[in-house]
Amino acid sequence: MSPPTRSPDALADLPYRPCVGIALFNRDGLVFAGHRRGEAGASLGGRSWQMPQGGIDAGEAPRDAALRELYEETNVAPGSVRFLAEAPGWYSYDLPTFAAGKPWKGRYRGQTQKWFAFAFQGADSEIDIHHPAGGAHKAEFDAWRWEPLANLADLIIPFKRPVYEQVIAAFAPFARPA
Repeated sequence: MSPPTRSPDALADLPYRPCVGIALFNRDGLVFAGHRRGEAGASLGGRSWQMPQGGIDAGEAPRDAALRELYEETNVAPGSVRFLAEAPGWYSYDLPTFAAGKPWKGRYRGQTQKWFAFAFQGADSEIDIHHPAGGAHKAEFDAWRWEPLANLADLIIPFKRPVYEQVIAAFAPFARPA
């Protein structure tokens, strides 16, 4: 049995989950896009591609969380990236009411994200979405590709689109060959 749907008013009282997002640029100025695996990516009409993202642990600095999440989702080690930029602010999205209560056991209304841009300096063979973090973490993606940054807003689930538009604007200078 799935959790009950919450009203928009009930959601407004919940906090945002602190999170990071990572725009990983290759030498051609393209960004990593991962296809959400399983049910999370099955019925979204092609809008199940996203950049790596995840929660910030208690006491963890956002940039450290970004490097950890990148490794846990893609197998890209911190030594294989070079820091490019941090987004100027925190970008937030609310979960739609039909999805509220499902992720994070209903404790959050959505996420507030600090985004980071990194240049990938390793070989594509380092990327292992099926056995990320050397197999220590469950795979979140079932496919990946390098994609023009500007395309990501059309590939993401619609309720996250405004965040992706802000990320695209913030990191557009890095979307060119190195």
